[in-house]
Amino acid sequence: MIVIIDYGLGNLNSIANMFKKVGVQAAISSDPEMIAAADKLVLPGVGAFDAGMRNLNESGLLPVLNKCVLDRKIPVLGLCLGMQLMARESEEGQIPGLGWLDASVVRFNVPDNQRQLKIPHMSWNTLEIHKAHPLFSEMVDEPRFYFVHSYHLLCHQVEDVLARTEYGYRFDSVVARGNIMGVQFHPEKSHKFGMRLLKNYAEAI
Repeated sequence: MIVIIDYGLGNLNSIANMFKKVGVQAAISSDPEMIAAADKLVLPGVGAFDAGMRNLNESGLLPVLNKCVLDRKIPVLGLCLGMQLMARESEEGQIPGLGWLDASVVRFNVPDNQRQLKIPHMSWNTLEIHKAHPLFSEMVDEPRFYFVHSYHLLCHQVEDVLARTEYGYRFDSVVARGNIMGVQFHPEKSHKFGMRLLKNYAEAI
């Protein structure tokens, strides 16, 4: 079973409903035993980095999450803030991240000649896929997803970058290292493209 981790942040019901639309059972839980029994995990997230890490720390879930992800290699998919929390640190806050990826989170710094681009980046945008991966199975070229964010991941290991997206410059929008995967956009708000990605995560990983 796929478990969507409930730590107080994220569009939990929307994500569960999107899985349901593609015929996949997904449960929302903050129960360590249920999380430990999962076949796959989803780490959602909406809001600020420090708030996310504070909620995770206060939830008491970090030991079971680290054991599942780092020791048992259970697949995990981070969505938006959930992906950012996988990094080592963020310019948005002071609390260390999970450190599952060799990455930092940085604020958008658009070039002077593109100051018409508004922050947060809040729009549909396409992926420029750099690396084949099961997440992209049966997906059209340059799929479109819905983004809402002022900060983005900066991977320090180029081989972890699956796709980038253009917004003033190219930023890392889909990443993976082994069982750890993350996307900067919101699949649950991305219609058929989001449905395809979540179905791929459920069935092809």
